[in-house]
Amino acid sequence: MAGGARTKSPIPPEGQPFALVRRGEAPVVEVWTGRLQDVETTADIPLEANPVLAIVPFRQITERGFEVVDDAAPLRCLIATGRTTVPVDELLGWLPAEPPPFWPKGFDIDDSAYAEQVKQVIEEEIGRGEGANFVLHRSFQGRVDASARQGVLAWFAALLRHEQGAYWTYAVCADSLAFAGASPERHLTIKSATVTMNPISGTYRHPAEGPTIEGMLSFLTDAKEVDELFMVVDEELKLMSAICPSGGRVIGPYLKEMSRVTHTEYLLEGITEADPREVLRQTMFAPTVTGSPMQNACAVIARREQRPRGYYAGVMALFEPGPGGVWDLDAPILIRTAYVEADGRVSVPAGATLVRHSDPASEVAETRTKAAGILSALGTWPVADAVESGSPAILPQSVLLRPEVARTGAAGSGAADSGAADSGAADSGAAGSGAADSRSAPSGAARAESSPPGVAGPVAGDRRVEATLAYRNERLAQFWLRPQAAGTAPLAGLTTVIVDAEDHFSQMLAHLLRRLGSIVRVASWREYDPETEADLVIPGPGPGDPSGSEPRIEELRRLIRRRLKGRQPFLAVCLSHQILAHELKLDLRKLTRPHQGEQLTDDIFGAPATLGYYNTFTAVAPLEERPGLEIVRRRGTDEVIALRGAHFASLQGHPESALSPDGQGLLARLIPGLGERRPTLT
Repeated sequence: MAGGARTKSPIPPEGQPFALVRRGEAPVVEVWTGRLQDVETTADIPLEANPVLAIVPFRQITERGFEVVDDAAPLRCLIATGRTTVPVDELLGWLPAEPPPFWPKGFDIDDSAYAEQVKQVIEEEIGRGEGANFVLHRSFQGRVDASARQGVLAWFAALLRHEQGAYWTYAVCADSLAFAGASPERHLTIKSATVTMNPISGTYRHPAEGPTIEGMLSFLTDAKEVDELFMVVDEELKLMSAICPSGGRVIGPYLKEMSRVTHTEYLLEGITEADPREVLRQTMFAPTVTGSPMQNACAVIARREQRPRGYYAGVMALFEPGPGGVWDLDAPILIRTAYVEADGRVSVPAGATLVRHSDPASEVAETRTKAAGILSALGTWPVADAVESGSPAILPQSVLLRPEVARTGAAGSGAADSGAADSGAADSGAAGSGAADSRSAPSGAARAESSPPGVAGPVAGDRRVEATLAYRNERLAQFWLRPQAAGTAPLAGLTTVIVDAEDHFSQMLAHLLRRLGSIVRVASWREYDPETEADLVIPGPGPGDPSGSEPRIEELRRLIRRRLKGRQPFLAVCLSHQILAHELKLDLRKLTRPHQGEQLTDDIFGAPATLGYYNTFTAVAPLEERPGLEIVRRRGTDEVIALRGAHFASLQGHPESALSPDGQGLLARLIPGLGERRPTLT
């Protein structure tokens, strides 16, 4: 402690479990101490009187019925009996000045093997319609010559000195579980019943001379970067629609500026009255660490990774009692974190989001970049991307700990990843366009006078940049951008059952239909009872090959056959549209280039409609008429994008997507007519 008499150390003594937490750029570190308790499920997290810090492993996703490689990692709770706050500068005086010796071994999956995984996922998973994106990880391995406690305290100190833009920076010692990290991404927060999530994707890597207006404009208009952000927005809206009865409102977009990169992001907000433990359960885990649709993404992760994730991609969840017996929740995602075992073994997991237009070399480089920030705290730094091995090299610790090196070193800070950073309420350097809302951007907006060289503040303030960012919302459905009070009710009194085919777009569809006046229930394909009384049944979207024979596809096929035979009204969406087309003797074909997360405009039933599309397969039909069946083809192709008969209709696009500005109006026009027209279907 610099200057003055040294007081008693705020660092808990050896053997006492603790968590050191700095939230955003707060001037203080919270020191939490207490007793440990392992529980089986999130519902068992003991919310009684004291705050609880729950460390939730990835395996808990089995609570949602999703697949996982199970390592039996415990859901460990620190039940807080003590909490103090210490100024950052003061705490640094009590922490190690340098990290202990670290001996790197390299990634458990080398660059060439990881690049091959990327190719396989694009061809064999996205190319077979299993989903729009998937997150696979690899882990950097090494060994430290120190106790676990010494290691995490030293790494925490280095992160406090040199890492920027973190949502939480932390060190935890909880019996056999010890780790330190600087996670840039929150999973969710609940404050006075307001839920906030923060979808973010897209990365502008600042050139050596600093960001330029031309570079920023090029980034903001890059189709890949734009589409990927919208895909994440859709996936998190699915979660928000499930936990918030009034749905989730999209706010933004914003620029999240950091010293070496700029990201694009939105905020999602909704209101819930649910127990925060249940909210946590229903949102495990973020699409930025799993993929979409989430259930199938977890199956792909288990199949492709074939090893457990431990706590990587899980969360730390801090539950704190609020007024009136309500509990608040703050939960960062466990990424950018180093884990140390009692025998000194260290692992630093890092993943990349794989999409239809992923480049294997770029995804390899992204995992190295993500690991770089935490590896610098361990006393090692990855070599430049040009070195194919990607293995770190030991550098003198005196050099590693110089702030100017940490900020401008060739390997980067680990923040330059797509979809893995979060501004948070206390994040430094978040600037927003405010295009969709009169509110200001997340707090901590561009502080040019105190930011390190290279911060993009002046560029982000350029009118062309602001206008280009704001233009993004012109592509989005106003339904998701405005407060979602009930409006006109063309479907008032209509009872609807949506059959969930393992894609929670069904929750967004239910929310949209409720706002149109319908009374809606969502039922899993496994539990749907065909005898259920409902005015309308909607077999929903989902992953997979529509001509396949897996139980989910077969059940959707049987459902559609029953509705056709009984002339019972139904609306089929995406996967179910393809199954319906096949039942009507139309051919199916795999697209040469999947429409995963694309926005397309077509004439549908006599009016132009812009919708979001998430399909790898398509129905096709020759340019000939079918009596009793209205076939809508994409202009200039044989792709069937909509069908309509006497008592049914189907859409290849997703009317519920944030990418579907015409979705609500299309449903309002289409559904009331089902069952009214009675031509003969042949």
